[in-house]
Amino acid sequence: MSSYDRRDLGLLVLRLGAGGVLAAHGAQKLFGWFGGGGIEGTGKFMESVGYRPGRTNATMAGLAEAGGGTLLALGLATPAAGAAATGAMAGAAAVHTPNGFFNAGGGYEYAATLGLAATGLAITGPGRLSLDHALGHVFDRGWMVPAALAATAAGTAVVVGMRNKRLREEREGEQVALFEDEFSR
Repeated sequence: MSSYDRRDLGLLVLRLGAGGVLAAHGAQKLFGWFGGGGIEGTGKFMESVGYRPGRTNATMAGLAEAGGGTLLALGLATPAAGAAATGAMAGAAAVHTPNGFFNAGGGYEYAATLGLAATGLAITGPGRLSLDHALGHVFDRGWMVPAALAATAAGTAVVVGMRNKRLREEREGEQVALFEDEFSR
């Protein structure tokens, strides 16, 4: 029987902390728990920030956060779980980027921190105190890390890119009077 080392304990604490926060964050979107808006409220918010259709985006973000966070906390399918959570946090960071870095000003600090923690866990692995380890790493193979992160990066780039294009088109479509004429006074 092998003993667990500091690395295993550290990864367990990181997985439980980041995974738990992500799972709770996703539960706000999916179920309205912890003061969240549920699918309806989150869907309306998603629409307002350019993610359309809002309900579909709310569901996908909620599943990525709640599912990815739960799996990270358990240490199960760690590459896919970390990648899913990373993608959701990249989408959130895109919304908050215009507000700068720090969360106090509405910036992307919180989303970036959770996304980086999820990415780090996907790359590093869950440690020996995990379901992946107990199951012989059948859902945590080396090739799964780049595959999961690449697939998530591609999907996130498409979703965020479509949002940014939509917002740009809406801004460009706004009519601004260049000159005032005598009749508009």
